[in-house]
Amino acid sequence: MNIQVDLTESDNVLEGFIGGEIDAHTAPVLRGKLETYQNHQGLKAELDLSDVNYMDSTGLGVFVAFYKSINSNGGHVKLKGLSARLKRLFDITGLGDIMDIESAEKGGN
Repeated sequence: MNIQVDLTESDNVLEGFIGGEIDAHTAPVLRGKLETYQNHQGLKAELDLSDVNYMDSTGLGVFVAFYKSINSNGGHVKLKGLSARLKRLFDITGLGDIMDIESAEKGGN
């Protein structure tokens, strides 16, 4: 079980690349790195999940918490590159209707 989290912030724009597995063992790593940015006012975050091959409810919780904190500070979070499986995970929980999510499949939203 491993996770890769690369985040770069410039001019209040956060670009992130996340790869590997997001579960109870790796989610604290992701949470810790995202928490660094959650109080930035008006932050625009775009996180690429195209190399995430597994995520459980712990991972969903990390993204929900990050989304809520960024939104409450006037920012925006976009998740992109989600596989059909990950997109379905967000959709069945209702998060797909709330969060800005771009799936990896062309024309899929």
